[in-house]
Amino acid sequence: MSDSRNRPDPSPPPATPSDTYTHGHHPSVLKSHTWRTVENSAAYLIPYLRPGLSLLDVGCGPGTITTELAARISPGPVTGIDAALGVIDKARTAAAAYDNLTFEVDDCYGMSFADDSFDVVHAHQVLQHLSDPVSALGEMKRVVKPDGIVAVRDADYDGMFWYPRLPGLDRWMNLYQAVARRNRAEPDAGRRLCAWARSAGFGTIIPSASTWCFATPEERHWWGELWSQRVEESALATQAVDYGLANRSELADLGRDWIEWSNHPDAWFVVVNGEAILRP
Repeated sequence: MSDSRNRPDPSPPPATPSDTYTHGHHPSVLKSHTWRTVENSAAYLIPYLRPGLSLLDVGCGPGTITTELAARISPGPVTGIDAALGVIDKARTAAAAYDNLTFEVDDCYGMSFADDSFDVVHAHQVLQHLSDPVSALGEMKRVVKPDGIVAVRDADYDGMFWYPRLPGLDRWMNLYQAVARRNRAEPDAGRRLCAWARSAGFGTIIPSASTWCFATPEERHWWGELWSQRVEESALATQAVDYGLANRSELADLGRDWIEWSNHPDAWFVVVNGEAILRP
């Protein structure tokens, strides 16, 4: 009989990273998430879509993009996953009209799907909020089919620009960067997509970039009011105070700065997004 007393203990499974979502799910955050469509947020993916494909939408949020993807590839099955049950419940309500669409709570670091399950894996504005984006990309690579694609798109905060260059918006940018990095996240994710994909072992990387532009009176008021609320009321505000990076009075000043920007007749704000189509 063998003696196991001197054998090393089995190695424990690797710990799943614990992430803090910088934005949270305040109504001002969901307001921007539900504005997103395939046309304005995933146009780079459209040439790769066709009816009958299977698709996984990672970090789907309220499911606005997911439902449009389901319509484009119907009757192919589409699954949206997110770590937050509350937002998944909202997405399920929106999905009632689609018989090829389901939403589930799941973990992007350890998804409950078999290897090689999907033709397309899509993640929009997800990697920037993760403490280990390379591991998440590796998990997406695991569940995509060998001839499938992973499509990722993320903003790059330091690449954003606006006019007029009000000092208050400079302070907002510095604060946002500080809070995100305190959460061990990378707000300048857009420029890092290729590097992360290479580290995750993808064989083919097709990079691109696109922008959101808010410059008409309607667009700038929508964008300015949205961010005014975020800096005062969302999880971003709570974290900024809890981390000792700002107090409530300073956040109120930033909220007013956003409204001042939005009321300027020549206001212009551009969000730069990095994109990549990845093949195993």
